[in-house]
Amino acid sequence: MKIVILDGYTENPGDLSWEGLEKLGDLTVYDRTSLTDVQEVIDRIGDAEIVFTNKTPMPREVFDTCTNIRYVGVLATGYNVVDVDAAKEKNIPVCNIPTYGTAAVGQFAIALLLEICHHVGHHDKAVHEGRWENNPDWCFWDYPLIELDGKVMGIIGYGRIGQATGRIAQALGMKVLAYDAYRNPALESETCQYADLDEVLAKSDVIALHCPLFSETEGMINRESIAKMKDGVIILNNSRGPLIVEKDLAEALNSGKVAAAGLDVVSTEPIKGENPLLKAKNCILTPHISWAPKESRQRLMDIAVDNLEAFLRKEAQNVVNF
Repeated sequence: MKIVILDGYTENPGDLSWEGLEKLGDLTVYDRTSLTDVQEVIDRIGDAEIVFTNKTPMPREVFDTCTNIRYVGVLATGYNVVDVDAAKEKNIPVCNIPTYGTAAVGQFAIALLLEICHHVGHHDKAVHEGRWENNPDWCFWDYPLIELDGKVMGIIGYGRIGQATGRIAQALGMKVLAYDAYRNPALESETCQYADLDEVLAKSDVIALHCPLFSETEGMINRESIAKMKDGVIILNNSRGPLIVEKDLAEALNSGKVAAAGLDVVSTEPIKGENPLLKAKNCILTPHISWAPKESRQRLMDIAVDNLEAFLRKEAQNVVNF
């Protein structure tokens, strides 16, 4: 059985092992495959039966041409790069990795927030440049420093990752207002309550996005929703870039309506030079790395192997297109 991984480098730049998949078939791993050249994708898949992709697109043409494909594994949670309808028509299951990065993504959301509150990286650089040594005062800071205790974090999307972020926020002394289509009363407490969206927007000092990208959530952070927020709100997004209308957020940052934003995702990735957030005030941007600690990537690898083993037993799991 031939197994092809189209873009393995991001998942495994060399610090993990492909051994689990090597045991299941004749494995070929490509570090990267073109995101735009469909013929290269087709040529690399060839007569393989099992195909794994992270961000390499697999449009209908791939399924029409590579007729040996029996299974597609996505090395991520999002699977929009695969034409799942075309795969379904050919009875090919597409399986994703739904739960590997919960702790890491929640942790990263708080890391973005703490960097906004303290600008640790900036002040470390200032010390190394000699500014503390040569400062006439005992200490100095270049940005307002923010204490989180007692402040309100609004979390839009209170599933596994939202809850992970909420637990850390509460440990920092914050109160959580959670908005989600599905409410679990067992999660409510003195420091965590569900609220409708407008209440979350109006009362939160910090708003963290942890919701999926659907037609109804695309662009949900826009000029109108920002107008409902507190002056000086902080916005965090390490979920999906298109949740935010970037031009509107940039305008709000530059006007001071939004005090700061911490973003690990943008609408088009990798980011384009014309993205207005690159020149916006007080906007921290990181290159979609919330998911990437070694522990999370190992978990992803283990689930990818489990998914394929389950398929080979005719017990497919984490199937997104049937």
